[in-house]
Amino acid sequence: MGAAGFCFTRRGDTSNRTKTEGFYCFSSLPQINGRAEMSSDKRASDRRSREKMEKGVAGRKVPRSADGGRGSGRTYTAEYKVNRSGALLEFLLAKLGTSRNNVKALLSGRFVLINGSVATRHDFPLAKDDEVKISKYPIREEEGRSAEAPRKRFSLKILYEDEDFIAVDKPAGLLSVESDKEAECAFAYVLEYLRKKGGRPFILHRIDKETSGVLIFAKNIKVHSMLRMNWNEYIKTREYYAVTEGKPSKKEGTIVSFLKENKNNIVYSTHDPSGQKAITHYAVVKESAQYALVRVQIDTGRKNQIRVQFKEEGFPIVGDEKYGGTKNPLGRLGLHASKLEFAHPVTGKEISVVSPLPPSLKGLF
Repeated sequence: MGAAGFCFTRRGDTSNRTKTEGFYCFSSLPQINGRAEMSSDKRASDRRSREKMEKGVAGRKVPRSADGGRGSGRTYTAEYKVNRSGALLEFLLAKLGTSRNNVKALLSGRFVLINGSVATRHDFPLAKDDEVKISKYPIREEEGRSAEAPRKRFSLKILYEDEDFIAVDKPAGLLSVESDKEAECAFAYVLEYLRKKGGRPFILHRIDKETSGVLIFAKNIKVHSMLRMNWNEYIKTREYYAVTEGKPSKKEGTIVSFLKENKNNIVYSTHDPSGQKAITHYAVVKESAQYALVRVQIDTGRKNQIRVQFKEEGFPIVGDEKYGGTKNPLGRLGLHASKLEFAHPVTGKEISVVSPLPPSLKGLF
């Protein structure tokens, strides 16, 4: 941002700042007749810097929220996807094109978020696919608690932990990672826990907000990078249980289709091989007059894979209005991630994490 610095709101003395478009801008510009003046070259340089900050990845304008950055509908001036691991300070210096002092001011002022959680440490370790966002407004302490120290609306049970991994039993209704509309997520809960030990979680996979069950994070860059590059090679078992409306005519089978997503973010099956191939194996475990309890194993982990394929086979998952469900006896989506087995990328040891079937799903049978 050059000599003019980066613009952001801040309480306190404003004697050495100029105010522009609702921001206070730290300025070291010379004072002439009590007013800050700058050359046309400097104005052009600062305008280009501001325009850069107003753009997200690949020059895309970042969507604005309707509430001016307050509450869960935050407003961001920039957002980036991390392509390789490294320290947060170096990443921001490269992306923002401003001074180290300005970047540190952004961090201490609570303007920077990693996967929805406020980051204040300049040496915060970043991993591939982390999402870095710059807030237009500082994240208030009370709002920050929903990210750094989230309100305890949910209780996350730790299913497994060693020096490289932590697995939690994610409840239905909690996001795996924050969204534009909602900051509270499993990542923030696990981050709060690991920060006390001087660490952070690294995202390996996600499960849908309304799906409960096994969710695993890496605890260091090395195993995260190894698993992310070859996820399908290390994963041995991905097991789910689903409660379906009606009963599958075949008590077991395999569904193979290609998945695509339309402009409304609805995933659908197609036989067009340009889509993502999705393979799902299922077997009926129990039945009642209206519902079936189905054990599912997937060979591929596509977005909404089980939900889409079950809908198109004629037995949608209960509570799934998005994909054909008309009944909701559980008051939630009837899908549970019950088991994840994988080989440790360094030791080769097989790790199996299991989440018991919730009583509410059992209760229907």
